[in-house]
Amino acid sequence: MSRCFDEIAHAGPEHLDEVFVASFDEKMPRDWSREIATLLGLGIGPTSTVVDLGAGTGTFALAIAQRVSRVVAVDVSEAMVLLMRRRGLDAVHAGFLTYEHEGEPADAVFTSNALHHLPDFWKTIALERVAKTLRPGGVLHLRDFIYSFEPCEADDVLAAWLDREAAQGWSGLDLEEHILREHSTFTWLLEPILERAGFEIHERSVREDRLHAAYTCIRA
Repeated sequence: MSRCFDEIAHAGPEHLDEVFVASFDEKMPRDWSREIATLLGLGIGPTSTVVDLGAGTGTFALAIAQRVSRVVAVDVSEAMVLLMRRRGLDAVHAGFLTYEHEGEPADAVFTSNALHHLPDFWKTIALERVAKTLRPGGVLHLRDFIYSFEPCEADDVLAAWLDREAAQGWSGLDLEEHILREHSTFTWLLEPILERAGFEIHERSVREDRLHAAYTCIRA
């Protein structure tokens, strides 16, 4: 496609800022053991290639690197990519719509809290591109802000979320910015997009807050 969605412009300016990136892991610590166990349980192992799309500072890529043959960490933020390279990762400055995989098809693609930066039209294009990156039978493990409530429940669910997060010290303005400016979608819209892109949904889990979900999918 000659013109496509500008992923850098919609990544959130904080993710492009070197000062923010330097403190990202402290603000957003993650334990990836569950996600790694999911991939290992589906046959990802010492001979596998894994692509991490929207890799951020590379904490997942670093965590799984010792379990697989190759990890490619991809992010639209140049500051993130520079940090990942300093950490010894094979890091690529690209996004869902621009990453061009080199070498044998990947065995798994992992992405966490990145796909929501794309509107649904571009999510569809992105997921078709992900499918082409994977070998047949390859695994997509997707975690993100994905809504599992009905539209008529939005006011109540989102208000409760804002109250909970504010109590944990998050800025209400930052959270409202996500709702207003970013592109989280509904589970019942994302699932047919995944299937249309060539994936079979192997497992789905929805958090109690109905704002986050995870999908493990197999490429047909």
